[in-house]
Amino acid sequence: MSPGHEIPRTARARAFVSFAAGAGGRLLHLAVLLTGEAPGSTPYARRLLTAALSRTYADWDALRGDDPYDRTRQDLVARYARAAWHRRLGAAGRTRDPGPLGPLTPHERIAVVLRLYEGVPEEQAAALLGLPAERVRALTARASVRLARPPGGAPGAPEPAR
Repeated sequence: MSPGHEIPRTARARAFVSFAAGAGGRLLHLAVLLTGEAPGSTPYARRLLTAALSRTYADWDALRGDDPYDRTRQDLVARYARAAWHRRLGAAGRTRDPGPLGPLTPHERIAVVLRLYEGVPEEQAAALLGLPAERVRALTARASVRLARPPGGAPGAPEPAR
């Protein structure tokens, strides 16, 4: 094949490329929130996203009207949850990252990211986590309190003198 000639892309490939170009940034941000990696260095988040996008592309023809963003987000969250369960991140299941979501367990992190960042309804978040909606509500509430608490102190407690 001579330079400058491209193999024509199928409509399926064009549609997926368009989806990935439009949603890729937001999905990567979601992956970074879940993994807790620093924004400049995100190899784990990128691996999770690549795997989730690969699954979406493989299932592209079977989507039949389903939202590819929801499907990819679901796969991304499931991959993170599965990996977190197997890796047993940090003490008491908490991640080791110092970021704002660092003190949260993987389930709390997923609940907060889905409910507060993504705006996913409680019932849908519960289905993604395989938990009752009441448990997701409790996870989100506990995580919100933990995030509102100053590091190393009780809520509303004054900072220690230096």
